[in-house]
Amino acid sequence: MGLRKKNKSPPVLSHEFVIQNHADAVSCLALCLLLGLMFEVTARYAIMFVTVQYNVTYAADDRPEPVHFYEYGLKDLATIFFYMLIAIILHAVIQEYILDKINRRLHLSKTKHSKFNESGQLAFFYLFSFVWGSSILSAEEFTTNPTLLWKDYPHSRMFFQVKFFYICQIAYWLHALPELYFQKIRKEDIPRQLHYVCLYIVHISGAYILNLQRLGLILLVPHYLVELIFHASRLFYFSDENKQKGFTLWALLFVMARLLTLTLSVLTFGFGLARAENPGFSIAEGNYNILTIRIGCLAAICLTQAWMMWKFINFQLKKWREHVQNQIPKKKAPNTKSKPAKKELSRANFANGAVKFEEGMSPRKRKSKVL
Repeated sequence: MGLRKKNKSPPVLSHEFVIQNHADAVSCLALCLLLGLMFEVTARYAIMFVTVQYNVTYAADDRPEPVHFYEYGLKDLATIFFYMLIAIILHAVIQEYILDKINRRLHLSKTKHSKFNESGQLAFFYLFSFVWGSSILSAEEFTTNPTLLWKDYPHSRMFFQVKFFYICQIAYWLHALPELYFQKIRKEDIPRQLHYVCLYIVHISGAYILNLQRLGLILLVPHYLVELIFHASRLFYFSDENKQKGFTLWALLFVMARLLTLTLSVLTFGFGLARAENPGFSIAEGNYNILTIRIGCLAAICLTQAWMMWKFINFQLKKWREHVQNQIPKKKAPNTKSKPAKKELSRANFANGAVKFEEGMSPRKRKSKVL
């Protein structure tokens, strides 16, 4: 019997199937339109999180092109929050792909492991901030002329680099607070880290809000250099305990940075702003040049520097004591176990078969044996 090919007829689309496909297409189109409308609405708010706000343009007589400046406002909180999330992501990337791989090779203890991670993260941040801050200072004139730190105050208008630098600084130190939970920091180390994180947030935010960005920038850059040397030295110390020369350089620069900070602060608040042409208090103009704020700022800086010097002195004394203890040779502990005294019989001298006794001692009489 021969096999016959059956001609397959094209499938017939039912009316219900056509209606269902048409409904799906309409729903997909409606969803796309809804997402587009949501993007149009949220795009305006997304720009507030990503870009730097409060752009002000001024037309200068000596320049053909207008000059763009930036001021600060409440919208900066959204920008700080966005870059705080970026800092958390970068923190996790550095920890996962750099620090954890080094830790596996070094086989550090739990205490050293926590300090190594802390120094590794801060070393990356201090290096980045120092290079960025130095590039900004190289284009400014107040590095060579300190009078510009208080001249024409308030300095409410900032260039883009200066404002973005301060936003990133505040965002980074704010991100360090939730990182105490994410990194599972030991309870013993949390108070110490909270102290310096809060000090950074207060001082940098204060310089940003009070329009003291010039003073804050010129104090942060050398301070970050000193901290970079310290944490880099600690990383080398964890890899090899004989590498301690970096701490000597750090100690010298630390004292010089504290003197520089105190000198510029006293000059700015004690002499410069006190003799400014437009003293007063005005939130609208950003003028905070009054005696109470000047004394408060100077007291905060001096107390912070005194606290840092106190911690520095205690750290140096601790290292000096450890060095002295290592130099002293260890004495052998005396053996307190007394050897048991052996009852030795005194040797008796025999002469002519008779026992010789010492003077004053009578010989013991022998009992005669009964035969």
